[in-house]
Amino acid sequence: MMESNADSAGEKPVFAAELFPYRSLGRKGFKVLLLLTGGVCMTYGAFFISTGAWPIGFFFGLDFLLLYGAFLLNYRSGRAREEVTVSRTDISVRKFAPSGRMVEHHFNPFWTRFFVRRHQEIGILSMHISGQGQRTDIGSFLNPDDRESFAKAFKGALATVKQRI
Repeated sequence: MMESNADSAGEKPVFAAELFPYRSLGRKGFKVLLLLTGGVCMTYGAFFISTGAWPIGFFFGLDFLLLYGAFLLNYRSGRAREEVTVSRTDISVRKFAPSGRMVEHHFNPFWTRFFVRRHQEIGILSMHISGQGQRTDIGSFLNPDDRESFAKAFKGALATVKQRI
C-alpha cells in the first residue's frame, strides 16, 4: 500500500470520503429474483418442450442465462470505488477498478481547482479536479443526489484547507 504525502507527514485529513456506486437490488433480492425467474422459465420451458415446441424451451433457458449474466456484470461493476482525502498539504484520489487495480492521483490543495458541470434540470453531470497539469474525474458513478452532497462537502473541505495558510 502506498503512503500519501499527508500520511507521511503525520497529518490528519480534513476530509475523507469513500464513494461506492449505488445498487438498488441487494444480494438477497438477487437470489429471490433468480429463484422466481428460474422457476417461471423452467415451468414454461418444460411445458413447451413437452408439447413438442422444444426451440421455445431452449429460448427460455437462454433468457434465464442472459439475465443471470447481466446481473453478474452489474454486481462486478459495483465493486468500483473511490477514496478521496483532503489534508492541508495533499489531496489524494484513489480509484479502484472492479478488477482491483488502483490508480492514485495527488494534488496540491492550494493549486487545485474543483470543477462541477451542471444541467438545469438534472443537476450535477460531472465533477473534476485539476491542478499542476493533471486532471481526474470524481464520482462519475454516483447518482445526482449523492453528487450534490459530495460536491458541497468537498468544496467546503477545500475552502477550509485554503483558509488555513
